[in-house]
Amino acid sequence: MNVPILYEDNHLLVIEKPVNVPVQEDSSKDLDVFNHLKQFIKVRDKKPGNVYLGLVHRLDRPVGGAMVFAKTSKAGSRLSNTLRKHDLKRYYLAVVMGKLPRTKGTLTHYLWKNRKTNQVYTVDKNHNQAKKAYLSYEVLAYQHGMSLVRVQLHTGRSHQIRVQFQAIGSPLYGDQKYGDHRIKPHSQIALWVTLIL
Repeated sequence: MNVPILYEDNHLLVIEKPVNVPVQEDSSKDLDVFNHLKQFIKVRDKKPGNVYLGLVHRLDRPVGGAMVFAKTSKAGSRLSNTLRKHDLKRYYLAVVMGKLPRTKGTLTHYLWKNRKTNQVYTVDKNHNQAKKAYLSYEVLAYQHGMSLVRVQLHTGRSHQIRVQFQAIGSPLYGDQKYGDHRIKPHSQIALWVTLIL
């Protein structure tokens, strides 16, 4: 697995997650980023025993882009706190189907995750398991019936960007799970993450 390192010091490891690779081990038993990095550090740094690596946020398997890991428990605690306070800015680039009604906007929905099917749905806010999801976006370009948007997450719900844009009739290009008839089979989801600490 090729996992480029974007930044590293004694406390942090920032990598470029490859697309279609799980962050953590799942039922597929495919090689995952987390265990790959632990083994890589163990070999590279000739570390005996277990390597500490803190996973502080996740990305969906088909999504690629920047991820930050903690190399110490203290850094892990601080990063988790940074995420809770929304001081870690997560921006995504996404290609969505269609032309959005405004060049800048916010999307607010209430989401519910069916854990048996790993599918997320928009629901009424009075749904007993509804969680508020909020993001803002800016359209950077439009051509060939698609919009390139920069998205900032303000909440970190499962499949949030994918479900919220699908809910307004503009699913992400290549999204096999939440797309519609405009999505070609086997195409790659057009979603990429960047981080600002």
